[in-house]
Amino acid sequence: MNCWVAAKQKNRVAIVTGVRTPFAKAGTKLKDCSAVHLGVTVARETMARMDLLPSLVDEVVFGNAGTPADAANISRVIALRSGIPEAVPAYTVHRNCASAMEAIAQGCLKIGAGLCETMLVGGTESMSNMPLLFGDEMKELFSTLTFAKSPLEKVEKITHFRPTWLKPVVAIMEGLTDPISGLNMGQTAEVLARDFMISRKTQDEFAVKSHQKWAAANREGKFKDEIFAVVQEPKYSQFLDVDFGPRENQSLDQLAKLKPFFDRENGTVTPGNACPITDGAAALVMMNESKAKAEGHDVLGTVAGYAISGCDPRRMGMGPVYSTAQLLDVTGIEFSSIEVVELNEAFAAQVIANQMAFNSKKYCKEKLGRDKEIGELSDDVLNVNGGAIALGHPVGATGGRIVLTALLEMKRRNLHRGLATLCIGGGQGAAFLLERN
Repeated sequence: MNCWVAAKQKNRVAIVTGVRTPFAKAGTKLKDCSAVHLGVTVARETMARMDLLPSLVDEVVFGNAGTPADAANISRVIALRSGIPEAVPAYTVHRNCASAMEAIAQGCLKIGAGLCETMLVGGTESMSNMPLLFGDEMKELFSTLTFAKSPLEKVEKITHFRPTWLKPVVAIMEGLTDPISGLNMGQTAEVLARDFMISRKTQDEFAVKSHQKWAAANREGKFKDEIFAVVQEPKYSQFLDVDFGPRENQSLDQLAKLKPFFDRENGTVTPGNACPITDGAAALVMMNESKAKAEGHDVLGTVAGYAISGCDPRRMGMGPVYSTAQLLDVTGIEFSSIEVVELNEAFAAQVIANQMAFNSKKYCKEKLGRDKEIGELSDDVLNVNGGAIALGHPVGATGGRIVLTALLEMKRRNLHRGLATLCIGGGQGAAFLLERN
């Protein structure tokens, strides 16, 4: 069990402010921007929004799943390039889809215990720049050439080369495949679609709603406080200030033309009812709430608790059910008191399965040992501004995005309590209980 409750800590933990980049489909508008550049963009802007001097940050923690070869501890690189003094420590965390949430969790632990007062946390991911790798045969050839003692020996080694050795290993596909279950993430969604008998049409309908919600929120200007423009590398002559990927006019007819991608014979999960591979970053400033108020900061909200739970890797999409149930049990909060929910849309089938399980007494009894269902995860509180099926899922950053999105929506509507939750590749779930006074 991994659970943290604010009431048991020395200090209440506030999220003062936050910002994210636009999210863009991999290989498009942000393809030339490194994960470091995306992280620095949001780190600098987040501190600037509250006039926070970099020297007042006690520690920096960023989440990242696809560690760049040239920035092994990417959090430290982001910190220094953002103007954080050398004396301030920084470290990187990796919990797959919940990497940015793990960074927030670190803030809760350290600020709650009184070890830090102000922390810069977040997540960044450039899925466009995840590498292509050589296979074992080509790596072995390079190794033997390196240690060859003469030109003649090198020539002899090269004669063993075969063109098939140049076939690349796609790092992003390797990373999105669970070695325990042997399934990639899309295949785990197919398992849930079969378990809960979720039709292709139902999944496509959910996907269309995600795009429609995003489009409505964008027209209403809801993302203006959430997004900060990225100046695009390497020429720095253009910038992106809106999500690139959502479709304002997405339709069922368009989605119906797409073929299943993960089970081509009998599947229902397509590129249209799944989240796209995406680039983006998010950052937040966390503080001891008493200190934040004493300094006159208007905080976005506080973290009342969080829970991270394990589940079946073959059904990793059910993680939010397990983590939310644990969070409610430990905090003593009724689900009915939660007014807004951000649940990451890895796949339409996964979210729909969660909706069904949340409200199923039978499921909650058999899988969670609860005497009653968690509660209804209704459309009017769930992902009210659209979700990852529309705007994408940059793995290391999404957890920060959904926490920020939930808090900003709570502020707009003057709501008291929200939930941010997601499933995690490998069979885990994370859930954060957020509050505004």
